[in-house]
Amino acid sequence: MLRVATDIGGTFTDLVFVSPDGDVVTGKSHTTPAQYEEGVMEVISAAEIEPSEFASFVHGTTIVINAITERKGAKVGLLTSEGFRDIIEIGRGTRPDFFNLEYRKPEPFVPRYLRREVRGRINYKGIEATPLDLSALPAILDDFRAEGVEAIAISFINSYANPAHEEAVLAQVKELWPEVSVVASHQITREWREYERTNTVVLSAYVQPIAHRYLDRLTSALYDAGMRCTPYIMQSNCGVDTVKSARQIPITMVESGPASGIWGGAALGRLIGEPDAIAIDIGGTTAKCGLITGGHVRLNSNYVIERRETSAGYPVMVPVVDLVEIGNGGGSIAWVDDFQRLHVGPQSAGAVPGPVAYGLGGTEATTTDANLALGCINPHYFCGGTIEADMDEVANALDKLAATLDTTRQEAARGIVRIANNNMVNAIKLISVNRGHDPRDFALLAFGGGGGMHACALAKELSIKKVVIPKQSSVFSAWGMLLSDLRRDYLQTQIVDLSESGAAEQLDRELKQLEEKALEEYFAEDIDPARVHFLRYARCRYQNQEHSVEIVLPDGEITAERLEAIRQRFVTDYEREYTYRLDAPVEVVAYHLVAMAEVDKLKPEKLPTTGRKLDDAVKGYREVDYVEAGIHQATIYDGDTLEPGMSFVGPAIIEESGATTVIPPDLPCLVDGYGNYQIRTAD
Repeated sequence: MLRVATDIGGTFTDLVFVSPDGDVVTGKSHTTPAQYEEGVMEVISAAEIEPSEFASFVHGTTIVINAITERKGAKVGLLTSEGFRDIIEIGRGTRPDFFNLEYRKPEPFVPRYLRREVRGRINYKGIEATPLDLSALPAILDDFRAEGVEAIAISFINSYANPAHEEAVLAQVKELWPEVSVVASHQITREWREYERTNTVVLSAYVQPIAHRYLDRLTSALYDAGMRCTPYIMQSNCGVDTVKSARQIPITMVESGPASGIWGGAALGRLIGEPDAIAIDIGGTTAKCGLITGGHVRLNSNYVIERRETSAGYPVMVPVVDLVEIGNGGGSIAWVDDFQRLHVGPQSAGAVPGPVAYGLGGTEATTTDANLALGCINPHYFCGGTIEADMDEVANALDKLAATLDTTRQEAARGIVRIANNNMVNAIKLISVNRGHDPRDFALLAFGGGGGMHACALAKELSIKKVVIPKQSSVFSAWGMLLSDLRRDYLQTQIVDLSESGAAEQLDRELKQLEEKALEEYFAEDIDPARVHFLRYARCRYQNQEHSVEIVLPDGEITAERLEAIRQRFVTDYEREYTYRLDAPVEVVAYHLVAMAEVDKLKPEKLPTTGRKLDDAVKGYREVDYVEAGIHQATIYDGDTLEPGMSFVGPAIIEESGATTVIPPDLPCLVDGYGNYQIRTAD
């Protein structure tokens, strides 16, 4: 039986499976945007395996983030507390484009005429101040039907403290309109901040119908093909969850693919002795990077979608792996602005028509086309030899760009690669330097189809000591899914002054209640409570501050004697992040419980060797333009033939079916025991 993971990207759909004897096999096919499940079934077929052979199946998808960014979700109606109809339009005073007097806030996903108020009020202590009045609800739902509403979001003020009113409205909506898709904010998070919470539930409702349809089509196709195991869906919190849970709260899948890649990077870093790493995933459409410290991935529950220099974006209040994403990948299109300046991305050629080299109708040069022109990619082994690169059309596209810039074809290609690298360097700085971390203290772990292509150049620019290119780097995000356990995050806002009497008892009581809730939910889905273990965190602040710092709480009972250790942990973590400490009372403002249930997952093992020589892996030689290092005769290695213990020095190119690794002159490369390429880039 096989353990299988699939990951849908903007350009390719990836597959990784582990056979009973431990062999790791990969597959890759083009993403099918019209019907994503078709791409999944195609990559399963291309890998020559059958769903009836699956012992486990994990799936990651971009369907949620794509539906949001492409505005292809459902028509949503919002039910909220009296007086709070406009909360998602008022938003926050954040103005990234600060000096633009014509700045406009992002358009809310629910227009005002579809935002309706329900009378009733619960105060911040969770006590009912005004009874709930449901008399107007039938007429509101009739209006929603007439307006073509497909999904309903429910978000009441202070429901984080007491969700009783939301629960009553949710039950009434399901009774009066069973067919409509509906979700309430307390089902997603019990945190305060009404704007962020309301926007989160609106976005979840926006994608819920499309996620329902997709997950139903996918599971039906797999079951019809003979699959008998329970499928899991990759979440943005680096864990997997059941299809039932993912259907109910699809917003938790908003960054499922990137999360698995960063999580896999942390697991690999621990395995090879590099617990501090910057993970960067360079795909066909985007580049995403995240910071790994001490072997752990940082999560962010204040994630913002579409935040740019000119837009404040849309907050999402669910735990998401802390990452920076930019529109730069292999399919990013090069273009010239009105001032004759060259840019790369964020527009992408995607899977269709793809880069010019695909020969599918693309006419604008991309990063991939530039790398082909510079000799970094073998045109006769393009996409693992499945496509013969159309180099005549690549030359035409670059010539057109060069004519606009009044330069040569080769300089245009160099310019594309330089700008793409610079964009990715800036993204790495955002996740490291801008948060107080020196990149020189980290290894660079690069994956995705373009990870090995650009990693050494990025590391040299940032003086990073080492580059690690994982084995099966082109499908590494799918590989990371096979390392994930079931995970659910429970967040509850409650302010507790650590200096008050009874603080320890209150902390202990609330945490135990969250644990009981988690166990009940897992048990309801036939998951053995014995498989569940907990990680406990608290979000703390100095009294009356606006924002908090999340700290780890000790296991076991919270007693009065342990409160000082908790306070000291906060002071230390706060000072590391903000560079100072205060002589002020410390408050807990929220609990964060992580409930994890172990599943059958991949346990990486060292690879065997056959005793073959390095010369056996040499495919040939060709001239490669390394841009900054100039043109050199590079040795071309077959990545499938390289074995643990082999080492060589650049200039070199490692070719594999889904990825190419570019190693500049004088950089030593070692194949480690797990088949990863470790390239020393700085002393």
